[in-house]
Amino acid sequence: MADITLYDYWRSSASYRVRIALNLKGLAYEQVVVNLLEGEHSAEAHRKRNPIGYVPALDIDGRIMTQSLAIIEYLETRFPDPALLPADPAEAARLRAIAHTIAMDIHPVCNLNVTNHHAAAFKGDAAAKDDWMVHFMTRGLLAVEAMADHPATGPFLHGDAPGLADCVLVPQLYNARRRNMTLAEMPRLAAIEDACLAHPAFHAAVPEMVGP
Repeated sequence: MADITLYDYWRSSASYRVRIALNLKGLAYEQVVVNLLEGEHSAEAHRKRNPIGYVPALDIDGRIMTQSLAIIEYLETRFPDPALLPADPAEAARLRAIAHTIAMDIHPVCNLNVTNHHAAAFKGDAAAKDDWMVHFMTRGLLAVEAMADHPATGPFLHGDAPGLADCVLVPQLYNARRRNMTLAEMPRLAAIEDACLAHPAFHAAVPEMVGP
C-alpha cells in the first residue's frame, strides 16, 4: 500500500472531495493541515507543493499531485476497486459533466479569493459576499438537479454506490448550507446528500470530523 500524505484544510471543499475519495478507496493517509486563515497556503513550503497555493496537495507514490479532480482520477486509475466511475463511457461522461459543472462552473466563482476581491472592489460586506455565492450556487445546482433527473440515478448520482460525482456534490452542498441556501428546489440532490452522509466514507470526511 502506498504512503499517502494529504495537505489540506478542513473547510476546503476541494480537500473534502479528496478525503471522501480516499475513504471510499479504503486508503489510509496522513493529514497535514495547511491553515488557510493563517496564510500557510501562500508560504514557500506549500508553494513548492502547489505553485498556485491552493489545497489540497497529495503526496503519493513519490509524487506531489494537485487539483482535486486530477487527484481523484489518479486514485481511480491507481486503485480501481471500488470503482468511482462506471465502465460505460457515456455514463462516465455524464458523471464527469456533473462533477465539472460543480468544480469548474460553481466553485471557482464562489471561492473566497474571488468573493473577497469582488467585495473589496465594490465595497461589499459579508452579506454581499453570501448573496454573491448563493446566486451562483443556486444557478449551478439547479442545473445539477436537472442533470440528476436521469434513469441511471439511484440513491447516489449513479445507481446504488457513490462515486466521483458524489464526491464533488456533497462538499458543494455543505458550502450551500453554510450560506443558508435552501435546497427546496433540489429534492434529488438533497436525497442524494442524505444517502451520502449516511455512508461511513462521507461521514468520516465531513469538515467537523477532521477539524478545526
